[in-house]
Amino acid sequence: MKRVAKPVFFIVLVVILAFTGIVFFGVHTQYGDFTTTVIRGVGDIRWGIDIRGGVDVTFTSPSDYDATDAEVDAAKSIVETRLVANNITDYEVYVDYGNDKIIVRFPWQAEDESFDPEEAVKELGATALLTFREGSEKSLEDGQTYEDLPLILTGSDVESATAVYRQKDNSKEYEYMVSLKLKDSGKDKFAEVTERLSSTSPKGYISTYMDDNCISVATANEKISGGEATISGSFTADEAKELADQINGGALPFKLETSSFNTISPTLGTGARDAMALAGVIAFAIIAVFMIVLYRLPGFVAVIGLIGQVAGTFFAITGFFPFSSSFTLTIPGIAGIILAVGMGVDANVITGERIKEEINSGKTIDTAIATGYKRAFSAVFDGNITMIIVAIILMGAFGTPDSLASTILKPVFFMFGASTEGTIYSFGYTLMVGVILNFLFGILSTRLMTMSLSRFKIFRNPVLYGGKSAKKRAAENAAVTEGGASK
Repeated sequence: MKRVAKPVFFIVLVVILAFTGIVFFGVHTQYGDFTTTVIRGVGDIRWGIDIRGGVDVTFTSPSDYDATDAEVDAAKSIVETRLVANNITDYEVYVDYGNDKIIVRFPWQAEDESFDPEEAVKELGATALLTFREGSEKSLEDGQTYEDLPLILTGSDVESATAVYRQKDNSKEYEYMVSLKLKDSGKDKFAEVTERLSSTSPKGYISTYMDDNCISVATANEKISGGEATISGSFTADEAKELADQINGGALPFKLETSSFNTISPTLGTGARDAMALAGVIAFAIIAVFMIVLYRLPGFVAVIGLIGQVAGTFFAITGFFPFSSSFTLTIPGIAGIILAVGMGVDANVITGERIKEEINSGKTIDTAIATGYKRAFSAVFDGNITMIIVAIILMGAFGTPDSLASTILKPVFFMFGASTEGTIYSFGYTLMVGVILNFLFGILSTRLMTMSLSRFKIFRNPVLYGGKSAKKRAAENAAVTEGGASK
């Protein structure tokens, strides 16, 4: 059995406390009125919509219409365009191709007392108004709007739009473009306008509008008479696909229907969050007292390990470093943290009991600690692995279709379609992270600290490990021996 040096306890303690302080308070630098976040703290947590309030809505195609994947992508793009147009940038949009569903979540608009979530959802799901107009926004005079630009075509005149990678005209270079195919209703009108605009000096523009937002401005370089045109503009692959989706969305043959709609008040959400946070702090304090009273020194060390476990969980939630992705914390996510702490307590209780049993059986302090951790590990391992499996299943079943857990479990859940539910996913995530950290802080770090403290003479008393004193054990053994002799 390898002995652990005395300073190990203090090294591990300082590391855990320093790590906890940084995780909870973060590191920020101030220069004048500008604050730079070096390391995110708890104050930088991205709260879920169930806490800060917001809207959770699922759109679908009409029951009698089977939308293609391209049409679903187009509808998703339209929803995103309208969210941004309404200054809602912190949103979540997912698609379920198997059931033609678009799941949308966006937060309650801060400091907007007139915000009407039902009207916002109605606006998001309305059929997009796609128009092609002669000219550009630069040609508008004061007081004029896009409607003052001459109308060329509408979305009903578009058959399809596709992102393509083609060779530039009179060049060996290739670039991403949007290939546009028109219906018969728009071919003649488009040919007449492109012929006229391409003959002017400078050449005229054709602007594409989605509702009242300009999404593209193209130069009419030549007459287009075949009903097929390309829109170029130094696009990336993603930009070309996004524009094609937006154009296709304006030509959707169906209107999005609302299959589910939920709202939550920000007052209710923050109240529940604060209540759960307070309950967690009170519960942690009670647990700390319980562990120290019942298991003495191992209990004290266990509390330090639990602090590290909680700090590690928030480390994974905040993203810690500004360049890493943060995780949205919901109310069930807070419950996951509390449950994971409970698993950590359970691990330490099992270990504490094993150490106590070994000491009471007459083992030395060093042997009791080593044997106690060894005997407890299998039970702790089984319980924690079970919880991790449950957490992964929850994340796979209720995560976004492109998440790692959903991808891994796709062969199992493919027949059910996407059931994205961010709050349950958050619960699974915090539970999984907390249980994994329990191995690091609840087993490894506590073992090192306990074995380190046992090297000090002052901590060689069996009573400090929850066991009986040598004198009391001797008295009990003598009583047992005497009782056996009298028989």
